[in-house]
Amino acid sequence: MKGGGKVRILVVDDHTIVREGLKRILADAPELRVAGEAASGTEAIKLVRDGHWDVVLLDVSLPGANGLEVLRAVKEHDPKLPVLVLTMHPEDQYALRMLRAGAAGYLTKEGAPAQLVAAIRKVAAGGKYISAAVAEKLAWEIERKKQPATHEDLSNREFEILRLIASGKTVSQIAQDLHLSVKTVSTYRMRLLMKLNMKSNAELTHYAIKGGLVD
Repeated sequence: MKGGGKVRILVVDDHTIVREGLKRILADAPELRVAGEAASGTEAIKLVRDGHWDVVLLDVSLPGANGLEVLRAVKEHDPKLPVLVLTMHPEDQYALRMLRAGAAGYLTKEGAPAQLVAAIRKVAAGGKYISAAVAEKLAWEIERKKQPATHEDLSNREFEILRLIASGKTVSQIAQDLHLSVKTVSTYRMRLLMKLNMKSNAELTHYAIKGGLVD
């Protein structure tokens, strides 16, 4: 490993108390070292590009660029750099999407400290780390492909727009937020309605809220 044999970890989480807690947990593992911290997605992307890391420990919900955007940036910069997602979001909401985007593992913050240390060691060594719940979901995913579409079948951009619609934003506001044309956002909205077999923003919003896809 880089850094004199220690695994250099970049911790990305917007809560100071979480970052401090993670540093205390990882301090008990002599070969692991928190070598950098980021409190926003934008800061994380800059640190990834400017520094040398062995593992990125990444939350999903971040100010600035979100976790998925950070993950994409990491994979573009260094496809081999392992990203371990550590989040409050349960596995059924984001795990498959993050794994498909290139994450090396997915853990919830409810897990035990020993599980986190084991996960970091595994992804740092080039492996993948998923919980039993995610493994079961991956197995079901194969079977689910035969069923009607759900949010898991949406592209990352479609999923993002679904969440923004459900948060109450208009097509014009979404276009401005994402730096897209109104026409492009309208096209994504139509795709959402078709894929999910729905007829209105109200149905999309109800679906997203019921599924816990919006805060």
